[in-house]
Amino acid sequence: MFGMGASDFWQESCFLPRRECFLEGAEIVRRTVVSDQQDRIMRLFIEEAKEHLDTLENGLVDLKSTMKDPESVQEMFRAAHSVKGGAAMLSLDSIKTTAHRLEDCFKVLKDGPVKQVDQTAESLFLRGVDTLKDLLARLEGPFGLRNEEGEKLVQQVMPVFAQLETHLKNLAAGKVQVVAAGSRAGSAAPTAGAVPANFAVEVMVLLKEMLQVFKQKESAASREELTAVCVRLYKLGAKIEPWQNLVKIARGAIVNPKNSYKVLAPLIIKELKEAGDLVQGAKAKTIAPSKNLLLLATSPKAEPSAPAAIAAASQQVALPAEPKAVVKLLLKTFNKKQLSEIAKLLVHAIKSSAK
Repeated sequence: MFGMGASDFWQESCFLPRRECFLEGAEIVRRTVVSDQQDRIMRLFIEEAKEHLDTLENGLVDLKSTMKDPESVQEMFRAAHSVKGGAAMLSLDSIKTTAHRLEDCFKVLKDGPVKQVDQTAESLFLRGVDTLKDLLARLEGPFGLRNEEGEKLVQQVMPVFAQLETHLKNLAAGKVQVVAAGSRAGSAAPTAGAVPANFAVEVMVLLKEMLQVFKQKESAASREELTAVCVRLYKLGAKIEPWQNLVKIARGAIVNPKNSYKVLAPLIIKELKEAGDLVQGAKAKTIAPSKNLLLLATSPKAEPSAPAAIAAASQQVALPAEPKAVVKLLLKTFNKKQLSEIAKLLVHAIKSSAK
């Protein structure tokens, strides 16, 4: 009455493997769904973080002007805060820590102790944002953001935040003199070949003009305006070779119509601004264009077509009499694409001659 019959036991035993398979399948489905959800959340975080980084970079391009608008400072604070919160939710510790330190520094500006900022403050803020940008780029990359590389970047940027906080406190206490735009520090005339006392300020004035042009619609006319600003920047740093070299590279990137303003603007303005600070600080020798800027300034050389390649090769090599040697020479002289075109040309020539 209370026991299980033989047939009942047999049926239950047969059902167990099927039930276990069903449970395993359900677990696989559940894990797949969770994984897809996590991927979507990660992609959403990356896209939103990019927008927040744009907010930070745009505000830092001319932090002195941004400081005049409390709402803009508040917006930058919220941007850092949002990145920190999203990173914490996804357990991205290195991004969370970096965004948190940026948030702390923007809080100093937001709460009002600092009334004016200088080029040093802007540069230090940008270095912090650059680290956050680097971390995000690695996260978006094919291998993701590894904990050890994230921790290494955090350790490298921590002294920058410490220096920034100290500098902001000195600015708030009036221990650092802020040179107003358009004014000259000191009344003595600069010696021949010396860097103008307000070089960084004059650079910023021109970069503001450049930023306004970058906001326009992309056209040949607007690119000409940008190159004109580059000429003025070039002349501003007369006889300062590293500076002039950087400006020439920036101009090369601008004149390439394949480079969009969205890509050019943050990169060029940031690098020229930082270079201006280095010139002002008598560190012009350390100026070096980034790899990204060099890539934008380099026009890729068009690969010669098969006929052109044949014409060029015929002037350099003589075809041997042995067929196998001819094949080896062709393989050595031309790439796969060119050989494919050569084959088509030969087939076409054979068909034409057969008619």
